Amino acid sequence: MGFLDILLGRTKAVAPDLDQLFGLPSAALTLQAAAGFTPTGTGAVCFASVEGGAFAQAHQEVQELLDADAERTGPPVEVSRDEYGYSWLLSRREPDDLPALVSDLHAVNSALEGSGFGPQLLCSVAGFQDSGQRRLGLVYLYKRGTFYPFAPLTGEAQRRDNALELQVKAALADDLRIEQDLSRWFPIWGAPGL
Repeated sequence: MGFLDILLGRTKAVAPDLDQLFGLPSAALTLQAAAGFTPTGTGAVCFASVEGGAFAQAHQEVQELLDADAERTGPPVEVSRDEYGYSWLLSRREPDDLPALVSDLHAVNSALEGSGFGPQLLCSVAGFQDSGQRRLGLVYLYKRGTFYPFAPLTGEAQRRDNALELQVKAALADDLRIEQDLSRWFPIWGAPGL
């Protein structure tokens, strides 16, 4: 970063650090103690689809890798496309097996990144809920290397529980690299598994 960048307020982009995902299991313990939220066993990776054989092959290899897991119980990995044209790869595990879910999310991100499709990766999300059925997603922003909470309100059309999001931000400050720029806390309406 040069002197002119400092004067103009430009910052150096943070390199993605996929190993940050492995902080989710310990953060889940803190989240349960602080706010009563437990993992749902669902997680998803969002990426911008690219036309072409190389991307289709990488996408197929990722899905086959996760589907081949002999210890997986429940439905195979699901692929969907949202209303904005982004693709989601959804993984389901037992709610008490968050480490396996995190490994799935890491494998998807790593495989796409290793195939040269890192720029298409947008985010990963792990789902949580409390005893009152409130939903919460811990979202990892691939390009920023940070997390933020996303708490959609149940039964309300595209409204968020901002107070809960700020409570979770404070509770997890020592467990995860939290995104400090609140304008980057993008809503992920309709994210599968959330």
